[in-house]
Amino acid sequence: MVDTSIIRASQLQAYVKALVQAPTGQLTLVFESFSYKRGIPADADFVFDVRMLPNPHYEPALRHLDGRDAPVADFMRQQPGALAMLEQIRGFLGHWLTPLAQDHRSYVTVAVGCTGGQHRSVFLVEELVRHFGADWATLKRHRELDAG
Repeated sequence: MVDTSIIRASQLQAYVKALVQAPTGQLTLVFESFSYKRGIPADADFVFDVRMLPNPHYEPALRHLDGRDAPVADFMRQQPGALAMLEQIRGFLGHWLTPLAQDHRSYVTVAVGCTGGQHRSVFLVEELVRHFGADWATLKRHRELDAG
């Protein structure tokens, strides 16, 4: 199920194309960053709230950037809480992905949310895709950034 009420037609088209092109017969992980201001993605299987982490938005040099930019990533890597959150999400998913795959799931959507969907959640999704992409088919969405 994909909630189409708050995404553009071009976003929906990209999401559907990515899911259709995902390998069949194996579990595909969909990692999605989002803003709580616009609601939790309806298709999320797991939701992680990272609003308690330090927000790069309050750093003037980082405000206009997003979690894919090196200065924001560097800022986030300097935050012990961000590294702990990343490790705990990795551990949780690492424990449950094989049982999910054995249950014949075709995809699992992992949503990571912060206030604006620009810095913290984007950084964590990028890191999760990098980590799990070596062993699992992965797709990446940045709902607020993709709406651009």
